[in-house]
Formats: sequence, C-alpha cells, structure tokens
Amino acid sequence: MSFEFPLPDVGEGLTEADIVSWKVAVGDTVTVNQILVEIETAKSLVELPSPQAGEVGALLVEEGQTIEVGTPIIRFGGSDGGSDNAGASAPAAGETQAATEGGGDAEGGATLVGYGAKAASSKRRPRKGAGVAAPANPSQAPAAQEAPAPAAAPAAAAAAPAEATAPATASAGKPLAKPPVRKLAKDLGLDLAAIAPTGSRGEVTRDDVKAAASGTGAAATAAAVTSAGATAASAGAGSSGELEERIPFKGVAKMMAKAMVESAFTMPHVTEFLDVDVTETMAFVRRLKSTKFLGEDIKVSPLLLVAKAVAWAVARNPRINSCLEGDEIVVKKYVNLGVAAATPRGLIVPNIKGAHAMGLTDLAQGIQDLTALARSGKTPPADQSGGTITITNVGVFGVDAGTPIINPGEAAILAFGQIRKKPWVVGDEIVPRDITTLSVSADHRVVDGEIISKFLADVGRGLEDPTLLLA
Repeated sequence: MSFEFPLPDVGEGLTEADIVSWKVAVGDTVTVNQILVEIETAKSLVELPSPQAGEVGALLVEEGQTIEVGTPIIRFGGSDGGSDNAGASAPAAGETQAATEGGGDAEGGATLVGYGAKAASSKRRPRKGAGVAAPANPSQAPAAQEAPAPAAAPAAAAAAPAEATAPATASAGKPLAKPPVRKLAKDLGLDLAAIAPTGSRGEVTRDDVKAAASGTGAAATAAAVTSAGATAASAGAGSSGELEERIPFKGVAKMMAKAMVESAFTMPHVTEFLDVDVTETMAFVRRLKSTKFLGEDIKVSPLLLVAKAVAWAVARNPRINSCLEGDEIVVKKYVNLGVAAATPRGLIVPNIKGAHAMGLTDLAQGIQDLTALARSGKTPPADQSGGTITITNVGVFGVDAGTPIINPGEAAILAFGQIRKKPWVVGDEIVPRDITTLSVSADHRVVDGEIISKFLADVGRGLEDPTLLLA
C-alpha cells in the first residue's frame, strides 16, 4: 500500500518552502533517514530525511515549486498510475494496513521520530469539487482503476455521469488546479478559467499552463482571448519584455524585507559616525597573518579585530546590548555577535554565540565557520536567532559608511567602512594613516545619545590601540 509524506514543519514559524533538488528517483529503495530532497526555506537550505523505509512510488512536487507545509511531496509504495485520488480510492482495510506497515511505527520500528506515518496519515484529504464523483461507499473503487465485476456494473454506470459533470461543476465556479499550478499561472499572468483543462478529473495541469504561456495548443487560444488587453499593452510597449527581468520575491529576500520593515517602522533609529585611525590594527593583523599565531588554518582579517572591539566595548557599555520587551528593557549580559552576510540567496545575519567570552582564536574560528556556512546556504535557523548586537562590513564593497537598519530583537548595529590611506594629524604633523569610518545605528527608545556615543568611542579606541582588547 502507499503512504504520502507531506512537507513537515521545519520550525521557526515558517509556512512554506521551495523544492530545490530531489535526491531520489521513482523506483529507488530508500532507508529511514536517507536524504530525500533539499528544500529552501526563508532562512536556509534544509535536507529532509525519509520518515520510513520503502520504494519511491512517485515524486508529487517538481523542483522549483513553492509549496505550503502539509502538502504531500512524495509517495512511498507501488505506483498507482499517477492518479491524484489514489489515496482516497484505497479500501478502508488497506488504509489501516498502511498505518501499521510502512516501517512499523506503531511498534517503534523503522520510522523517523517526529513525522512518521500515523494511524490515519495514509487517508488522503478529499479534493475540493471531488465530492460529486466520489462513491457513496468507500469500498466501491472507481471503474477507471479496476475492472468491475458484472454485479458492480450498475454502480459504475451511476458513477460515470457524476464524474462527467465534475469539470462542468468546477468551470462554473473556481477552476480545478493544484496550488503549484495556480501559482505558476499567476506568475505568468494567465487566467486559469481561460485555460482549457486536460486533466483526468477536469483540472488544469502544469502542461496546460505551459502550453498557454508558449502559445501552443487549445489552451493557449482560450487564454489569449481572455488576456487580449494585456497582450495589446505588451505590443504597445514593443520589446519591453526583453528590457525587464522579474525576480521572484520569496525565501530569504522576502523574510529579510519583512524584518527590515518591522525594524524601520517600530524602532526610532539614530545613527552616529566616527573616523578612526586603524593603522595599529592593520599592523597587528599583518603580524598575526605572518606568524600564524592563531593557527595554520585560521584566516585573519580586520573584521576579527572589529568583532573583538565590539565585544570589549559592550562590556564597558552593557546597555547597548539590550532590547525592549513590552514594558521592560532587557539588558543581556552575554554577546551573541551577529555578522551580516551577503549570500546568493540574499542577506542573512547569523550570530556567534558567546562571543563575549572568546579569545581571538575562537572568535576568528567562529567568523570563519559562520562565513563558510553562509556561502553554502546551509546556515541553520538556530544560528540566525538569538543575536544581541550586529556588525555589517560595508567596507568590503568599497563603501565608507552607511546608516544600517537594526536587526529586530536588538538595540544596535555597527557598520564598518573601508580602510583607506588618508592624511591624518599626528602630533603636529600631517602623515598618511589607515583610516576607516564606523557608524552605529541604535534604537533610541532603549538607549540615548550618551550611551551610543560612549559605545562608539570605545570601539574606536580599541581599534586605535588593539593592545587594549587583549587586557
């Protein structure tokens, strides 16, 4: 018997995910905890393990589709010929058997803990509009799937007219289509009601939508009539389609945008700037690199000293490391140091837990591991939550300064600008020095100008004389 595995809740309040790549194919035999598919949530790439052992009967979702939690993604067991209502047409006794076989979860057998097959999990939720075609008795299988006995002929004949009217019923209201197909049509600007369905149940399929978009088949003709206004507008614009690119607004980019809007419109931001002579810091970085003092495989950069200076300055100004929760200001006596990272999937802010207690070696390793995970796109959600203060290194893009937006749940963020040779007054002389600009944005509800200024001045002081950071 078959068992369908739905997209599980991967935590962090996420409700949907994109199917990135399948790691199995139809016909493969898989074991418990074998990786089935790689999905992309709004925070990271996640590999989903198999909840049970068995044969892959069907992959129910294509790569690149965005689906909601709870949507079936894979079917275990023999192929049912690809019928959408295979689960609903299975005999009731088979449903009970599927719940007790499929890895034996009832006895604590080979089923992944957390989302294995449950007693009623193999019963497919009925489709909208499918109730007209469903037999009154669950034991009566549709004639399209089994050759009926002579005695069952009247029942099959009675069911046939009902199924014949299902497409008409759907067309009178909302057209039948799976959620991914609806999304595809929406993204392509097509009206589902204008696309001629070719599905066995009168539903619009993915191929129907693609045919309408490419201008082939009967579906395209119907869609073209409905979208005549849009077509005329496109024609008037000439080759505007070649001059524009539409990028899906989803995943990390959408989650970060939501966080930034929340921050910008709930926190009164105030930003201060400070030019700092980091000549001694750069000399210290060069010494650490040449001596390999922190380890052969440890990468040393100015960001390491900035991170150390932030942790040092937080200890001297603990109020900057706080947040507002209801009617209370929570001052945190630990530093989970966030480092903004630009990745191909968008901006993320993982954090180094316990940065306040780390020496240079541990802090350098933490930054190195954080960066590697971010580039791979596999930073776990836990590493992106619980931050207390953040650094954003805008200098790597050749920028001197900025007014960064505070990460929600924190009270301050420090922007580290590029380091450039500039004329600088030392004593009574003007000499070339390595200069950078630091800027701090802070939540003015939580901290006032004095705290912000003292914190920023201490970060600058630590970078001017890095020996202070080693005390």
